[in-house]
Amino acid sequence: MSEGTAPAAGEAASVADEAARERLLYLRGSIDNLDAALVHLLAERFKCTQQVGELKARHSLPPADPAREAAQIERLRRLAEDAKLDPAFAEKFLNFIIGEVVRHHRAIADRTHEEATAEAAGPAAG
Repeated sequence: MSEGTAPAAGEAASVADEAARERLLYLRGSIDNLDAALVHLLAERFKCTQQVGELKARHSLPPADPAREAAQIERLRRLAEDAKLDPAFAEKFLNFIIGEVVRHHRAIADRTHEEATAEAAGPAAG
């Protein structure tokens, strides 16, 4: 192509395709970074909820707190609306997380109960 002439149709498509590929790679890189951040945030969240579960188990509190869970879901729905995210999606996501947290809390409570029972029974004979 000589200076001052428009690119041929094939060349223009190639340039546009390359620009689209570069943009796609850039956006996918951002998504990958966000996914990594989400994993790390979830890990930190579960570290906190693990401590909550241990505290609840030590004090014989129930693993689930429906009033707290309902308040959190409502709070997250409002945050989602403010962020222009589908509130129903946000609720499903939080319900999944809450389900996992409660499952972990139940396991912690069971383990704590078993340990307390074993301690009360004293050393094993043998």
